[in-house]
Amino acid sequence: MLWPSVCRVSILPEHFDKKMSDVPQGDPGKGASVFRQRCAECHTAGMNGKHKTGPNLFGLFGRRSGGAEGYTSYSQGTHDKSITWNEDTLFIFLEAPRKFIPGTKMVFPGLKKETERADLISHLKEVTKSK
Repeated sequence: MLWPSVCRVSILPEHFDKKMSDVPQGDPGKGASVFRQRCAECHTAGMNGKHKTGPNLFGLFGRRSGGAEGYTSYSQGTHDKSITWNEDTLFIFLEAPRKFIPGTKMVFPGLKKETERADLISHLKEVTKSK
């Protein structure tokens, strides 16, 4: 299954202008492994999870950038970006966070492989949603 939407150019830098319909459907099991290896040092994802270096990601989808309740260490760039997190914005952000949000404090270099990003997003959709 393919991602059904197209990114809106108005929220993306020029070099991120791409159709999301070419992105493969992710595997949440593989995404859990990506999360443990690449994200869990700085983030939690469960309900009532504590903030670490980065915010807890529970409730991520539909949330505005810089909007995790109780997390106070966002960069000005993250607040200024003012986007809503969804599959499309996460897919592009996760490729190169510092290009997508200039000035972010996030030191993570990104996930270059489309399949890893799709897997991670599928995992996050499962573990960060309200039941």
